[in-house]
Amino acid sequence: MTLPGFFDGTGMPDPGWWEALWPDPARVLERVGLRPGMDVIDLCSGDGWFTLKIAQLARHVASIDLDRQLLDTARVRLKESGAVNCSFIAGDAYDIAALVPSKADFVFLANAFHGVPDRTRLACAVRDTLAPGGQFAIVNWHARPREETTVLGEPRGPATELRLTPQQTIQSVEAAGLKLVKMVELPSYHYGAVFA
Repeated sequence: MTLPGFFDGTGMPDPGWWEALWPDPARVLERVGLRPGMDVIDLCSGDGWFTLKIAQLARHVASIDLDRQLLDTARVRLKESGAVNCSFIAGDAYDIAALVPSKADFVFLANAFHGVPDRTRLACAVRDTLAPGGQFAIVNWHARPREETTVLGEPRGPATELRLTPQQTIQSVEAAGLKLVKMVELPSYHYGAVFA
């Protein structure tokens, strides 16, 4: 069951397998184009696994999630690492422009786009938050059957029917007026699509 306001299939995984799936989050961020000194929004940031690595590179990162408990976990994760360049914002991803009124150089969204009910609406909201030359990076599960995407010996990720092909992701985002800049493979089960 999806809680009110939450997207389908976007709950945080059990502790442990997230780290097994993404043992090098800094490499993922590098591949999708995050560069030092950027102002970044980590959208649907969850428990801060990527937020911490973003904070280590960015000038500032705004961590946005609907789940306040996950934001609290992220806050602790970053505080323990000494990161002080992060703000934590509870709110709906569609309201990103109101939640972060300053323009961002980079918006990062991992493992959530598949469950967004109106993907073009979200892409429009992100577009309106980007500074000139800003980019929107989406990390998605490939559209493979869930039983084929195992982590620590178990099938993981969203239900098969929620997964998006790269072309479906591109179509949804380009309908908002953004253009694909690059696609990258993110082994073992993901791709990154970067738009400007």
